[in-house]
Amino acid sequence: MLPILDEYHLYLKLEKSLSANTIEAYESDLQKLVSYLSEAHVEIEKASTEILRDFIIEISTLGIHPRSQARILSGIKSFYHFLIYKNVIDDDPTLLLETPKIGFRLPEVLSIHEIDDIVLAIDLSKPEGQRNKAIIEVLYGSGLRVSELINLQLSKLYLDEGYMLVEGKGSKQRLVPLSPQALKQIELWKIDRNLLDIKKGHEDFVFLNRRGTKLTRDMIFKIVKELTMLAGIRKNVSPHTFRHSFATHLLENGANLRAIQQLLGHESITTTELYTHMDVHFLRQTVLDCHPFYRSKKK
Repeated sequence: MLPILDEYHLYLKLEKSLSANTIEAYESDLQKLVSYLSEAHVEIEKASTEILRDFIIEISTLGIHPRSQARILSGIKSFYHFLIYKNVIDDDPTLLLETPKIGFRLPEVLSIHEIDDIVLAIDLSKPEGQRNKAIIEVLYGSGLRVSELINLQLSKLYLDEGYMLVEGKGSKQRLVPLSPQALKQIELWKIDRNLLDIKKGHEDFVFLNRRGTKLTRDMIFKIVKELTMLAGIRKNVSPHTFRHSFATHLLENGANLRAIQQLLGHESITTTELYTHMDVHFLRQTVLDCHPFYRSKKK
């Protein structure tokens, strides 16, 4: 019989279908509790609500941000739910544990002018220029996560129909519209892409480096940081900022919250409601019709 932590790993991987990064985060947070209980000579299956509450108090005294505390508690709750599921314990000791209060924090958002400035900062005379322009257009025009962008495949682009099939969290797929501008930049990038010596195993990835291999997350972050600096923007901009801007601009211009939820690949509408700090009085039209950047391009 496998040790309980190994069983939990398989449960997260096979039954919950979580990504490797999410599993690693869950197990890393759980290990903090294991270490704490070990010092107290308490087996994890026998931990009481009181000792778990003491653990939460302990990490709060270390100056850990409430958001991180909430994430750790979420991971611990997940583990004890698993123990209930496996009939290892009868009662859930995390049931009465309160989640730390998290202050409301608005995500960083770029203005339309700032995004225009970033696009204008791209040097199209450089070999990677057209690729980078296509990357920015797809990030902002479709609100992709960086992991979705780097794994985007040519075989999943339906350019004639104006859609792409994106694989999001938990290997869940969704159809995402491509704006006319993004379609144009991808087509132009494909011309440059065909000149590369593409390495075996990387033939289907849309965005490649000069060596003909798939771009990494770090490379996308580097591209975004360099373009932001060249554009003279002082905000803390990352690839995810374009996703926040995509959602916020759609909402500001009247897009339906449910449509944004589907486009972003959020399982819960409450996740998408992060963006409702903006005007929500005019929720009425479809997402693509409300995208201000591409709407202005049509004029």
